[in-house]
Amino acid sequence: MTFKDLGVIDPILKALEAEGYSQPTPIQEQSIPILLDRKDLLGCAQTGTGKTAAFSIPIIQHIHNSKAHENGRRKIKALIVTPTRELAIQIGENCTKYARYTHVKNTVIFGGVKQGAQTNALRNGVDILVATPGRLLDLMNQGYISLKDVEYCVLDEADHMLDMGFIHDIKKVIAALPEKRQSLFFSATMPQSIVKLSQSILGNPEKVTIKPEQATSEKVEQALYYVSKKSKTKLLVHLMTENEIDSVLVFSRTKHGANKIVKQLDKVQIKAEAIHGNKSQGARQRALENFKNRDTKVLIATDIAARGIDVDELELVINYDLPNVPETYVHRIGRTGRAKNSGVAISFCNIEERAYLKDIQKLIDQKIPVVTQHPFADEVEEMPEKKTQTRGQRNYSKPQKRTSDSDNRANRSRDKKSHKSKNKYRN
Repeated sequence: MTFKDLGVIDPILKALEAEGYSQPTPIQEQSIPILLDRKDLLGCAQTGTGKTAAFSIPIIQHIHNSKAHENGRRKIKALIVTPTRELAIQIGENCTKYARYTHVKNTVIFGGVKQGAQTNALRNGVDILVATPGRLLDLMNQGYISLKDVEYCVLDEADHMLDMGFIHDIKKVIAALPEKRQSLFFSATMPQSIVKLSQSILGNPEKVTIKPEQATSEKVEQALYYVSKKSKTKLLVHLMTENEIDSVLVFSRTKHGANKIVKQLDKVQIKAEAIHGNKSQGARQRALENFKNRDTKVLIATDIAARGIDVDELELVINYDLPNVPETYVHRIGRTGRAKNSGVAISFCNIEERAYLKDIQKLIDQKIPVVTQHPFADEVEEMPEKKTQTRGQRNYSKPQKRTSDSDNRANRSRDKKSHKSKNKYRN
């Protein structure tokens, strides 16, 4: 199956080829024909499945074919609402890429920055508006935005919008839309509150579900390190220095924790920056750009702030703290191993996080291979899984006879060169 087989037009095919996209992902393969047929869609899919292209390509194609932009001033024909600034920016960038050889224009609006540049873009006219709920309502109330011409509406990551308290804002936005429109609704999870919200927005939608197992890329090698809470940063430094890692995205459960990791890495001259809700929008964007440009080696992120991070050739993701919501684990590791690239996802687990680990492994229906050979393994009171290695996997967890600390140091020094390239993240 190719994008051409799905009915995508030549200008967009040319843009996809330029981006290196050859075959559609499962959600793209299932969604694009539905959306080109102008049907409503209810999609259950996680970050990393390719859902942005799944909904934006048909919208760009519809607007391009309608030639609406040729009849005077552009009016907003498509509205994409998403919970965070980072994700809004990322969607806008992708829309620009896919529409490169069309005449379809988009702009992105979000809070935390002055509105001047955003209102100027709106005055010039746009076809697709990507927005966060707060700034969208603000500019609607000021008279800068009218939704009366919207023909396509997308609510992306609806579960996170509800988690962030945007339910009333979303209802106000929906009330301002024309009754006749095509509506798209995407959520990683489908609790009753999300189902109820989707029913109030969608007509008789087609449904597409990409299961977490499918979203967890087969190209992502997973590894688990049991480590005490106090030694997590030391283990992070060890992995960074022993394996000459150029770029790693590290997930912290809290804002305070993210700041603390940055300070500890700074002490050993490892350049790191954090992005989270307490950082200004400018600081978050600078940190993300520094990371994309490889000026910063380590980016520490909380889950909400990480929405929309899409870094080419990201080799490694580290779960410094395991998430207490198992679906979040799938979101996190989906940041690496995208497109044709391979990737590695490493998780640290202390004794207090073992319940989270159990839930994660139940969700993904697999045991994460355990690395038992690392300098801080002896500090762990109990190593519950000694061996989970299967044939064909990278040798993360080859069993080793326990020796004294001095013997361990000698062995590591002697074997370091011979094992380093073969088992990059083992030691």
